[in-house]
Amino acid sequence: MTRRRLQSITVKGYTSIRSAQVELRDLNVLIGANGAGKSNFIAALALLGRIVDGELNLFVGQSGGASALLHGAPKGDASITLKLDLDSAGYEAVLIPAAGDELIFGEEHVRFPSEDSGLLEVSMLGRGHRETRLTALAERNAINGPADVMGILRGCRVFHFHDTSRNAPVKQTGYASDNLALHPDARNLAPVLLRLRETDAAAYRRIVRTIRQVAPFFRDFVLIEENGRLLLRWQQEGSDTVLPADALSDGTLRFICLTTLLSMPDLPHLVVLDEPELGLHPYAIVQLAEMLRAASHDSQVLIATQSVTLMNQFALDDLVIVERADGASVFERPDPDRLQDWLADYSLGDLWEKNLLGGRPQAEFR
Repeated sequence: MTRRRLQSITVKGYTSIRSAQVELRDLNVLIGANGAGKSNFIAALALLGRIVDGELNLFVGQSGGASALLHGAPKGDASITLKLDLDSAGYEAVLIPAAGDELIFGEEHVRFPSEDSGLLEVSMLGRGHRETRLTALAERNAINGPADVMGILRGCRVFHFHDTSRNAPVKQTGYASDNLALHPDARNLAPVLLRLRETDAAAYRRIVRTIRQVAPFFRDFVLIEENGRLLLRWQQEGSDTVLPADALSDGTLRFICLTTLLSMPDLPHLVVLDEPELGLHPYAIVQLAEMLRAASHDSQVLIATQSVTLMNQFALDDLVIVERADGASVFERPDPDRLQDWLADYSLGDLWEKNLLGGRPQAEFR
């Protein structure tokens, strides 16, 4: 069954983003200078996911309070707007500052097609509440519209596999039963791999085969449940020694996390990754690009990258250029007509390095 696709994401008033509407395609690649706003856009999507999980103010507190998230000073009519548009449905939240440096809902509404008439219905979910009311609406409503929208929102996930330190979640013992979907920090990587090995052997073999292309020394995972718990372990070619995740290089462990995520038979609606190329060899980056393109056939993919190697694997239509102008982040698709002649002789990475695409450091105010 073909999944419903997000048409655009609108973010207003969030950190460096004064107002931005980004049209979403199957594959979306954000490029720009350090501090341009790529990570802020991704963080806004993470905030949206936490809203749907009922963790708005946990996210706000962990981020340093509302004053750290609002664009400009939190005075007057300062607010954050997050909006997702589909072809016939959508969700919008307007967040305003409150006492205790928190955020509350100034507005929240969802729209969806009526099952009876097919006409668009809009449900206003009130104002002044601290956590979303979308869940309650979906639970008490006999029709599927709100639940469908909520399912799409919950399927918008931001994954971060950067932490490969000794205490990284992916290296810790996890519950074997926590295996339905890969968590954003991959803390349940071993249980997910065990489930795939037992229920979808083809997907599991594909993961192992892809890892071996980048790490030829890798033989297989050792996935043994002990008292309902599971630890990520593995073996290398030519040895029977069982090795811990600590024996993997940082880049190899990140590639394993990425390969598992992008090989899952049931991907989230929107897969979001910030600089997934971190620590990867150029050959591994090329393999990563192939997996991202394949994943975009089933789910929408959005990544932010600084890698010329990774960008060279995509098409001009996939790019979103992020720059700062007049104190705010600006998001634009490149003009194919202007660049058509250049693309006959140069790669996208060449055009970026020649500053023909934009997205390079520059004076913010002119």
